[in-house]
Amino acid sequence: MPDLTLHGGVGNRVDTEIEVKRSRFLCRLVRTETEDAARAAVDEARKEHWSARHHCSAFVLGPTGTPDQVRRANDDGEPSGTAGRPMLEALSGRGFVDCTAVVSRYFGGTLLGAGGLVRAYSDAVLTTIDESRFRGLVVQRARRELFTLALSHTDAGRIEAELRQRGVLILGTDYGEDAVLRIAHDDAALLAAVVAGVTAGSAQLESLGQEWVDVAYPAAIAGGT
Repeated sequence: MPDLTLHGGVGNRVDTEIEVKRSRFLCRLVRTETEDAARAAVDEARKEHWSARHHCSAFVLGPTGTPDQVRRANDDGEPSGTAGRPMLEALSGRGFVDCTAVVSRYFGGTLLGAGGLVRAYSDAVLTTIDESRFRGLVVQRARRELFTLALSHTDAGRIEAELRQRGVLILGTDYGEDAVLRIAHDDAALLAAVVAGVTAGSAQLESLGQEWVDVAYPAAIAGGT
């Protein structure tokens, strides 16, 4: 399963709400990449929904399978294991990383029991993930080779457009004496061939190593038409 996250960078979020036996569960899914940012997301939800009884949370930071991935869950006063852990399992089960989920619960007067709480908190997160995917707000996190491509200002716009049409991921452009495109790709030889074709061999790629980047989900095949 690929690693997924919310598009648009740190701080982007999606909010949804479900109701279970008159208890309201307001879930906020926020893109975060550090523990400080994750805790800040929880604090923000707590301040916004200050009258809610619980503000349970879970976050996953870092790529799956790496030794430095951080996973945390907090029940915030709900019975142990009935809120934070189901939320964490919902995130991990859908492959979400670099995200914090916060569920603020307004008690509706009816006790849900341990099983009911587990389902409610899990469903709150899954509903938000489904809403994110329905709205096209999900991207894949993938390790890619990074390159720069220096172009004249007069040619940069045309060449960038042609590269994008061929599925090449352009991370951005820096403007100075030249226009320098920052490019991510998973096949250096294929990328070199595409660049040679659109520039008539007049520009050369410079490798910058590897980095985790956002790519379209489902990922497009770079170089395709």
